[in-house]
Order: sequence, then structure tokens, then C-alpha cells
Amino acid sequence: MKKDGIKICLISSPGGHLTYLLYLRSIWKQYAHFWVTSDAGALSRSLTGETLFYIIDPQRNIIKFIRNWVQAGSLLIKESPDVIITTGSGIAIPICILGRLLGKKIVFIETAAAVRVLSLTGKIIYPLAHLFIVQWKYLLPKYPKAVYGGTFF
Repeated sequence: MKKDGIKICLISSPGGHLTYLLYLRSIWKQYAHFWVTSDAGALSRSLTGETLFYIIDPQRNIIKFIRNWVQAGSLLIKESPDVIITTGSGIAIPICILGRLLGKKIVFIETAAAVRVLSLTGKIIYPLAHLFIVQWKYLLPKYPKAVYGGTFF
């Protein structure tokens, strides 16, 4: 275990969402952490030496969504993170809902593509998040609980 005994779950779909989390390395690297993603793509394979779990991407399919819930619940019980940090997409919804029910802190970072309205994942997680970060100031009047974090690029 690392600093302050805090354990972080970093969850995102592969690709751009995962890239956002990698940009935040200076924040999470000092804590015990593990990764959750849905695909063993090139970017997730670059996490060599990291604790990494794969869960199914529900892709708006009810059967896959149920499987994702089961996997999410198992991971939360097994790993017991204190904080869940996610940039989306849909794979993160069950773990955030279950995490909130289990008293975990939820941090959501909205995608830069969400300029005027939240992403579907953002709309679902917004009421659950303890910290909701947007990359565009245009969203602040519509989502008063959001915090402007600037863009990553």
C-alpha cells in the first residue's frame, strides 16, 4: 500500500478515455491503484507492471450489461478501492453505481468531446459523483456541481 493507505480504481474504456487517465499519472501514481478496462488493445497492453483487470463492454446490450454488473461487483469486493476515478465510457457505469452504494468516492472526468452537453455516461454518473470535472466552461451553468478542470490537450 502507498500514501495514506488510499486505494484507487482507475476505470475507462480503452483508447482516448484511457489516455486521459494516463495524463493524470502525477495524481494516481503515489497511491495504491489498479486499472479496469474492457479491451486488451495496444494502449492497455502498455500498462505493463500495473494491476489490470478486464471487464466486458456492455455496448448497450442488456446481457453484456448484466455481465458487466457482476464483474464490477466482484472487483469492488475483491479490490475494495476507496476512490473510483473514471473518464467513461459505458463500462464505468455499473462500477460507479455499485461503488457509490458501497460508500466509495466517485470522481468523473468528462470527455473533451462533451462541449455543450454531457456524454450519456456523464449524464448517468453526474448525480453519483463526489467530484465531476468538465473540460469546457460552457457546461458549468447547466451542471452546477461540475468543476472546470481545463482541457487535457
